[in-house]
Amino acid sequence: MAKETLRVVARIVAKADKVEDLKSTLSGLIAPTRKEKGCISYELLQNKVDPADFTFVEEWDDDACLEAHLETEHLKQALGRFPELTAVAPDIRRYRLIG
Repeated sequence: MAKETLRVVARIVAKADKVEDLKSTLSGLIAPTRKEKGCISYELLQNKVDPADFTFVEEWDDDACLEAHLETEHLKQALGRFPELTAVAPDIRRYRLIG
């Protein structure tokens, strides 16, 4: 049986006048996060209809690896910019694969 991993879907919505700033901030997370221990995949998507709508689709070895990610300096710096860049609080959900 394959090891169960943690899947994360994180939706972040930019303020109307901050779409490019948020896109740049979120894009800056990709390279360092992909190098983190336990990161299996880390992809950033932008909604084709609503460009202010971004979603990370992530896969981690386990909850501990995600918790370590949440303590990294690059993520803390990005999160520090969210009040000025985002329209609403991020919607972050954790999932397990069932099929």
